Amino acid sequence: MNTKELINKINHLPSDLKTDLNDYLTFLNAHGIIDKIKQSQKKIQPGFGGGKGIFGAMSENFNEPLEDFKDYM
Repeated sequence: MNTKELINKINHLPSDLKTDLNDYLTFLNAHGIIDKIKQSQKKIQPGFGGGKGIFGAMSENFNEPLEDFKDYM
């Protein structure tokens, strides 16, 4: 949703709902929630070795042929 669409929707709200929306945005700002959302949306650029420790170790027989494909080999 772009800003123009959002403003258009807000303009069509009744005044009591505009007040509620303003209170809600004030609440989010006061608790730093908006800043936390912005920080979590930042793109993380993975670097070399960035996945180290995320995945478990490979099994010792990783390079061995799978039994499921025995008939094809």
